[in-house]
Amino acid sequence: MKPTVHDIAAYAGVSLATVDRVLNGRAGVRAVTRERVEAAVAALGFVRDMAAANLAKSRVYHLVFILPANDNSFMIGLRAQVETMAARAATERMQIDIVDVPAFDIQALAAALDAALAFKPDGLAFVAVDAPAVLDAAERVRTAGIPVATLVSDLSGFRRAHFSGIDNNAAGRTAGTLMGRFLAERRGPVLPLAGSLMVRDHRERLEGFCAVMAERFPDRVLLPVVEGRDDPAEAERLVTAAFDAHPDLAGIYSFGAGNRGLIRSLNAQGAGLRPVVILHELTSATRAALLDDRIDAVLNQDAGHEVRSAIRVLKAKADGASVVDEQERIRIDIFLKDNLP
Repeated sequence: MKPTVHDIAAYAGVSLATVDRVLNGRAGVRAVTRERVEAAVAALGFVRDMAAANLAKSRVYHLVFILPANDNSFMIGLRAQVETMAARAATERMQIDIVDVPAFDIQALAAALDAALAFKPDGLAFVAVDAPAVLDAAERVRTAGIPVATLVSDLSGFRRAHFSGIDNNAAGRTAGTLMGRFLAERRGPVLPLAGSLMVRDHRERLEGFCAVMAERFPDRVLLPVVEGRDDPAEAERLVTAAFDAHPDLAGIYSFGAGNRGLIRSLNAQGAGLRPVVILHELTSATRAALLDDRIDAVLNQDAGHEVRSAIRVLKAKADGASVVDEQERIRIDIFLKDNLP
């Protein structure tokens, strides 16, 4: 039988109220008494049932998600996952608020982080733009005692409670290996297409991709990286310009969003040998392009897993509970036409 608070009180020779104060870290307990209670907890092997304790206290976890608002299919899907969790939050004793900010807007994101301080939430998750003003604001939230998780893209130098996302350097290296192998002896340059190098996930993907290409396929020419700002129209313009400047364009690695525009540019090239195309995130547009043989591979991250992971960790941090690291690892899925789910 599991030990209870009654067992601790009897073992330590104190009241239930004293045990409750020690377990909840409240003041009003003498050091010697606190030590007796803590010794009883250790001796009896007591593990607190946080769910039961929170239910008894009618606790509701208040979590805030700060998300970029733009025409980005992956981010739209990510927001839908947060909305799904928010809709059923009441049954799990949670309140989830969503705050929208313009994509890649450093000042708007920093202001949203500062504004969240006024709510004193139990936890906060946000998609980071890697900039000093954002880091400063995130540190203000953290030092106020609010657990913070970065979501999809991390923040350099920030001691966050959790990063809920894939290993982006590994994703870029994977794309590099696929690109080199798919191209084989075919000649021609490769175009790297970013969303924005202001975000760490895109930089890490580029670094991993370039490293593998230099190590294993050193004769392959990489064109200068271009940034489409996750905007389909801008991505279409940039890819079309690359085709015009390099008729022998052999490969495209798109490691941001805006891929609907990239696909439109591919379709506009007509029949003939197309480039090898590797991109990120399985959406309706990229799925259709795989099925139509317009692109070759999609590297995907599970947005639902990322949202659920952030919620689990933030709740655990609010309770001072441990986290199962393996449960929170977000894997990199590789989809070809042949293994689409």
